[in-house]
Amino acid sequence: MKKLSFKIWMLLLAFISITIVFLVLFTNFLYEELYVQHTETAMKEVAENIQHTYHGGVVTDDFIKQTEDYNRFSDIEVFTVRNPRELSACIPFDIDYDSLIGADERAELIAGNPVSKRGFESRFNREVVSVIYPLVDENRLEGIIYLYVPLTKITELASNDVLYLLIFVSFLLIGMAFISLKSLQRVLNPLEKLKQASISMAAGNYETRVDVKSQDEVGELARTFNQMAASIQEEDEKKRDFLSIVSHELRTPISYIKGYSEAFAQKLVTEEQKEEILHLIVREANRMQKLTNDLLTVSRAENLEVVEKSPLIIAETIREVIHLIQSNIDAKKLKLSVDIDEELILVADEQMTKQILINILENAIRYSPEGSTIYILNNHNTIQVIDEGCGIEKEHLTHITDRFYRVNKARSRFDGGTGLGLSIALQLVTSQNGTLNFTSEVGKGTTVHITLPIWED
Repeated sequence: MKKLSFKIWMLLLAFISITIVFLVLFTNFLYEELYVQHTETAMKEVAENIQHTYHGGVVTDDFIKQTEDYNRFSDIEVFTVRNPRELSACIPFDIDYDSLIGADERAELIAGNPVSKRGFESRFNREVVSVIYPLVDENRLEGIIYLYVPLTKITELASNDVLYLLIFVSFLLIGMAFISLKSLQRVLNPLEKLKQASISMAAGNYETRVDVKSQDEVGELARTFNQMAASIQEEDEKKRDFLSIVSHELRTPISYIKGYSEAFAQKLVTEEQKEEILHLIVREANRMQKLTNDLLTVSRAENLEVVEKSPLIIAETIREVIHLIQSNIDAKKLKLSVDIDEELILVADEQMTKQILINILENAIRYSPEGSTIYILNNHNTIQVIDEGCGIEKEHLTHITDRFYRVNKARSRFDGGTGLGLSIALQLVTSQNGTLNFTSEVGKGTTVHITLPIWED
């Protein structure tokens, strides 16, 4: 299959060649038409001047001789004859009288009207333009004035310049072909780079970029390609990291469960150790279950296209969430202070909003010391969850919604966190056109700001 550049180049050459041929033919046609018209006009002027000197009667020899004098001052051949058949003795080519002056032409001449004719003569190997004017006396054709000029071809007029013209046209065609080729290469080379980059991307080389500096549509396409490549590379890296972290997160509980199960199977566990080991197996199984559930939630949040939102009384929703996690609050002997506007109505999905609040509150419970207080309040349509925990350093604060990101990895594994809770919360808030922000002070605690659209009547 021929390349696109070759096809376009051949198309341009075809257009250029057709244009040059058309111009040559049109110029030749235009020249000949103007030349013929000018020649006919000149012959008619000569014939009319001669005709005006005829005063009737028989055409005399002196009149004929006077007519022939015009030949010395003009390129037009002029003859006056008494009988049209005598023309064969005057002009340098054979003439058929019947074809020269037929019945219709004779009637025109007798009526005093001139006749113009144009035809090919083999003796001259070209067309001949002729004009016939009558010499009429009392409705009797006494003679005719015959004028003719062999048409000169345009190639003959420019016979000395034809070679130069052909050379010029040839160089012009070669030059235009070269310029069009270079122009095409300049335009299509970035496309070739894009093609090679696409092939490289398809092979898995996501770091591939296209170096195109033009500011036209091709340059814009290249920049869009680079942005796409960067996004794909970033997503690929996230995917690799995600799989690596998931594998790492699952490896620990699986190792515990496998190791202790084998110990039980080989009867290496004493009676005193059984209860403790069974507790560890259950704990690790629960961790695996929670991780699997969180991964499923992440997948659903990513594939969610339409969120069914409706008016939501947020105070009632918060009470339902607190009821669900009350056992966790009691286990750490925490206090809960709730101050929510009972008339506040948000536009949100109820189940998604509950999941957001559960994830945020579980995280606050996990990092709050025993006996401390968790505050839940609102500032217009922003829900704030405030704990009195250890706080988060500034460098960690912008990463806490990243998947599997942990400020204190050892503690998170100990109390069962998967590192996905805040990431899920961010996805669910964003899908509802809301925002999720964090402020924290080390040693004093962390505040989570959940902002969702407010219902307006």
